[in-house]
Amino acid sequence: MKTTHYILLGAVLLVLSACDKVSPIGVLVSGTGVEDRVKMSNAYYQGHKGEGSMLSGYEGDEYTFLVGADSHLTTDDGRMREMLQIALDNNDLLIAHLGDIADTKAEYYIILEDLIDEYREKYAKKYYAEQYLNDEKFSLDQVRYPFYPVVGNHDITHNGWALWSNIFHSSFYDVYVLVNLDPPQLDHFIFLDSASGTLGREQVRLLEEGVLNDYYDTGEKIIRHTFVFSHTNIFRPRSVEFASTFPREEMFFLLNKFSEWETDMVFLGHVHKWDYQKVGDTEYLTLDSMCEANNPQPGDYLVRVHVKKDGTISWEKVRMNYTKK
Repeated sequence: MKTTHYILLGAVLLVLSACDKVSPIGVLVSGTGVEDRVKMSNAYYQGHKGEGSMLSGYEGDEYTFLVGADSHLTTDDGRMREMLQIALDNNDLLIAHLGDIADTKAEYYIILEDLIDEYREKYAKKYYAEQYLNDEKFSLDQVRYPFYPVVGNHDITHNGWALWSNIFHSSFYDVYVLVNLDPPQLDHFIFLDSASGTLGREQVRLLEEGVLNDYYDTGEKIIRHTFVFSHTNIFRPRSVEFASTFPREEMFFLLNKFSEWETDMVFLGHVHKWDYQKVGDTEYLTLDSMCEANNPQPGDYLVRVHVKKDGTISWEKVRMNYTKK
């Protein structure tokens, strides 16, 4: 059934593929533009708000989350599998992916969805063992596997949005981690759609209207930490190097928004090169590609963030060892 479903999606993509184009800033984009993606994503987000968007943060002294970028999955799922296994073995609270998750062919998305389903089951066996083993009514559909991707420019080429959204639904959303009950405190994870190299008018409007600001205007400081995830990078790894970034006005808009949110860390991908910047109190980490085609040798392609109960944040690079067989 899954194969038939993707064959139908693939047929739709073939019909629409003539709509592919290159944006004015050199980013390959598809016929489903950022305005339509954000409208569809916001409709899904509003209709499913609260479904798995609040995670419980602490069982010990800290929680951790894992970040990777630009996996460009094709027929070889080795690096993506390794990332998911690393997170499972380490008990990371969530996994964030910074876009360009797979090349846009239906067969690659079948492989990707099968892999995510496999790790959803492994996650359920580990964290919902009693229900999984003893409750006949228990279904994997009840398990929110904490894998949170943003959409990248390669995810939408050849109208790949149909494939991407079939699995992940929304390219514009947020997640909260509950870190304290009394007084209430939350850590906020914000995922932006920058796949077209621009936020677009609709996303800017929604951000200005405070769609993601549920707990910012309560009169209490409920948000403790804010982490933001985007595919398109804000800073170039080197000033002499070509890299498509945001239009200048949007870059200033985002920097101001990050300041307003008191953002601790921003995670970016797209350029397949590591970069670190700190502007004010915000750290900007641009991750290298975890794809074995781009980086065939083992390397430190992932980042793990440690968030302590006392609010201290630290991070480390995480090594990937998979090489193409």
